[in-house]
Amino acid sequence: MQIGDIIRLRKPHPCGSTDWKVMRTGMDFRIQCLGCQHQAWIPRVKLERQLKEVLQKAHPEQS
Repeated sequence: MQIGDIIRLRKPHPCGSTDWKVMRTGMDFRIQCLGCQHQAWIPRVKLERQLKEVLQKAHPEQS
């Protein structure tokens, strides 16, 4: 995952959205809810377990 990727998590946010934008990477990730714009910090291990799919890459690979 890279900064700017749009991801879908298994558990929905209280606003109802399951889609998030990656704002910062590292040992902890900062993600932003696309439904209500709330930002949250989440440890990498927890995010990797909660991740359902990557919906959109920030920088698609050139072929």
